[in-house]
Amino acid sequence: MSKHAPKLDPELSLGYQVRRCHRRFDRLLSAYLAKHELKTGFWYYLRVLWLRDGVTQKYLSDMTNVTENTTVAMINAMLRQGLVQRAKDKDDRRKLRITLTDHGRALEKELMQYAIDINKVAVAGIEPREVEICRSVLERISANLAAEFDRLPAKPADEG
Repeated sequence: MSKHAPKLDPELSLGYQVRRCHRRFDRLLSAYLAKHELKTGFWYYLRVLWLRDGVTQKYLSDMTNVTENTTVAMINAMLRQGLVQRAKDKDDRRKLRITLTDHGRALEKELMQYAIDINKVAVAGIEPREVEICRSVLERISANLAAEFDRLPAKPADEG
């Protein structure tokens, strides 16, 4: 490292702190999902489908911020586990719609409770007002970063 290189202590870096929190959320969620033999990656797709079932693979990619190739691989794995099914769109036979199976739908109550419980653990001992400020600030940081990414002339191949 050059002696003139800029320095940023990881403990003072927002990116580092957000990443560390995300990894801890992810590890805890993964432990809960393991009870159902589910991959953590499935969570993000199930969450979207519980809110809006019967969407295209493109929509799932957009909503999870993952490339379409990665989404196809995840959907294939979810198909093998009986969580989702593919069906041709009634109006446009070229499009495939992804819908939850009864099994995928039945997991919502228990898995959503896990998410609620994990969020409660995360904010334990923190005033609700502080939690709301944190959420609001993170939302604005995310918007700032998304806007900067959109301004880039060339984008990385995999944004997810």
